[in-house]
Amino acid sequence: MESRRSPAPAVEPADAEVRWVYQPVEVDLGDGAWAPGRISGWWRDPIGRQWCRLRVSRSGQPAGWRLFEPERMLLLPVSGL
Repeated sequence: MESRRSPAPAVEPADAEVRWVYQPVEVDLGDGAWAPGRISGWWRDPIGRQWCRLRVSRSGQPAGWRLFEPERMLLLPVSGL
């Protein structure tokens, strides 16, 4: 997963610029496996790219800002189907 990880944003967002959320996701690890995760914030950088604060469960990695990649990060329902 590390080799496909998106770069950290050049500028960290101010709290006022972040939309804090609780969004469960499934994350493509790049080796054919998927892992559960959670997005806790959304932010757009100065050039308009959408970032998410992502934590992948059981990865041992802390949450961090990643470019949102809808083909690799499947948003799951928060409640009900």
